[in-house]
Amino acid sequence: MPVHYPFSAVLGCQADSATGLDDMGLALVLTTISPEIGGVLVRGEKGTAKSTAVRGLAAVLPSISVYAGDRFSIDPADPSAESPDGPFGSSAAVESRPVRLVELPVGATEDRVVGSLHLESALSRGAVEFEPGLLARAHRGLLYVDEVNLLHDHLVDLLLDAAAMGRVSIERDGVSVSHAARFVLIGTMNPEEGELRPQLLDRFGLTVEVAAPRDPSLRAEVVRRRMAFDLDADAFVERFGADDRALTARIAAARELVGKVRLTEPGLLKIAEVCAAFEVDGLRADIVTARTAVAHAAWAGRSEVTRADIRRAALLALPHRRRRNPFDAPGIDEDLLDRILGDEELPPEPPEGGPDGRPEDGSDPAPPNEDGSTDAEPPSVDPGERQRDGGEPEAADAVDDQPQAPPTPSAPAGESVTAAAPAYRPRLLTVTGLGTGRTGGRSKAIGSTGRRIGARESGRGSLHLVETLKAAAGKQGARGRTSGRVELRAEDLRTAVREGREANLVLFCVDASGSMAARKRMAQVKAAVLSLLLDAYRRRDKVGMITFRGEGAELVLPPTGSVDLAAARLDEVPAGGRTPLAEGLLEAARVLQRERLRDPDLRPLLVVVTDGRANAKKDGKDAVRRSQQAAAYVAGLGVTTVVIDSESGPMRLGLARQLAAHLGAEHVPVAEVSAEALTSAVQGYTHSGKGAA
Repeated sequence: MPVHYPFSAVLGCQADSATGLDDMGLALVLTTISPEIGGVLVRGEKGTAKSTAVRGLAAVLPSISVYAGDRFSIDPADPSAESPDGPFGSSAAVESRPVRLVELPVGATEDRVVGSLHLESALSRGAVEFEPGLLARAHRGLLYVDEVNLLHDHLVDLLLDAAAMGRVSIERDGVSVSHAARFVLIGTMNPEEGELRPQLLDRFGLTVEVAAPRDPSLRAEVVRRRMAFDLDADAFVERFGADDRALTARIAAARELVGKVRLTEPGLLKIAEVCAAFEVDGLRADIVTARTAVAHAAWAGRSEVTRADIRRAALLALPHRRRRNPFDAPGIDEDLLDRILGDEELPPEPPEGGPDGRPEDGSDPAPPNEDGSTDAEPPSVDPGERQRDGGEPEAADAVDDQPQAPPTPSAPAGESVTAAAPAYRPRLLTVTGLGTGRTGGRSKAIGSTGRRIGARESGRGSLHLVETLKAAAGKQGARGRTSGRVELRAEDLRTAVREGREANLVLFCVDASGSMAARKRMAQVKAAVLSLLLDAYRRRDKVGMITFRGEGAELVLPPTGSVDLAAARLDEVPAGGRTPLAEGLLEAARVLQRERLRDPDLRPLLVVVTDGRANAKKDGKDAVRRSQQAAAYVAGLGVTTVVIDSESGPMRLGLARQLAAHLGAEHVPVAEVSAEALTSAVQGYTHSGKGAA
């Protein structure tokens, strides 16, 4: 067995003295104490020990008892538990084993996750048997997904549904099986590689942000420990063995206590007030915060939830639920949280009162405070105090009925920075042909999901039963079979070929010259690009951005999975100067050629946003001629290209349309990037009779 880095060694460098763990360690421990919390999502930059901590966690969890030979790991102490491998009698052998850490690869198929027909048994013995998937193996353990943001949405949704229901039902390939699947779901991700969808983000119980320490002494200690582990792993594990064993004992004690912890009515009302004040959607946040507060109290050895438990739970359960838009950064205003919770401890459970609200002993209720409130009432929060996205609260006197304009970044002299107009739903831009890239939502591709269009002899995927039988039927004579059951062999297997959708590289090449600043044109252009970025976010694309102005072009954002970064860079793009169109196109060609070498399956879509004017000479050469030559060069790369024409006004030169012709590209006026505008244009064309067949 591989030797994993000790859990206590990962978390000891930045531990909180009150809990003995940092935020990541605490979130992981709490969700193992109370799996009903719903798992943990760990977000952080690369190299912050996310995966190392998760792998070390399994080693400090108490062992579990299982029936010998039971592939579904049901609890022998639970009389209601049933296993498809059962039933197990009272004399069945019971064994103790460590908790499993099951890692789910990003490229896993749905059959691998939930299970499927056991092909070997079906082919050799004609028996229909179920082969358990990763969810069955993870029952009563940990299911870990590294780079969960790169996992396809339908698999993430499947995992979260199983985690919430605690059960998986399979009805496929002649198999009907239902089994328990209660596990702790842990996902790690680097936000720079792309965000998780908000609707999926909400399904994780807790989320923590991790970053490398900035204190040089802490950084040195991390390096010192890692080098000691690499030098002698066994000795290093033994060095932290006592700390890990103490964590194991404390987790076991907290699990025993968690069912006895009391969440009083004032505590529950305080949780509801916190969730309402931060305007989270739905009631999942309230439930998760309550469960986390109870688990935190059990971890601290308390039998009743306190203000400190609620505060800690809110900091773990609420930040990621405040995102309203895909580009919103998760966060929570701790000052506002403290004002809601107040400085005093939670009041005791109120006594049962009579119909008039008086205590049953007939005494008068507690007198009100000077502000008219009572100790049992939660402190009021000024409705004018609202938290900005990831920032400080706004004072009530600063809030009015007028929308606040976003701050405008500064720009060099002769240039201006224009904020984008509101985004909208854009038309779908796709790459021509049929690709084989990773699953997404943009262009047609052959993949593991989608409609079945054929079969092939080899390759991973679901079994195509009809084609398998047809392949075997033609070989029965050669195998000496003239009657009876069809003899199947491995060479007869056929897997389904499916047509679905793939993600693409969407490379924006944006004209930021002085002509774009005229007539507020840049605001409209930025709105179009922002809308396409939102679309790329939903379709799981990689994005990159080039801008050209003045004397050259600049790759302001290398291709990345984080469209958040692209949106931020878009806000900062100034406009001014001449139009070096040729430099912009040639820089796009260089980026596309480089990315093709890195990932040949990731097909690109080049989006050129310009009015088509070229007026920046270089080496005395004509700017228009150079731009035409650059366009011909890009066209020779065979890349699907779209030219978004930013020209507006009654007098138009049509230069962007000419550029599209040189590129072999689709020409789209900026006003028709909107899906609604395209629909209206098509309907008007049809109603006028011009589109009638």
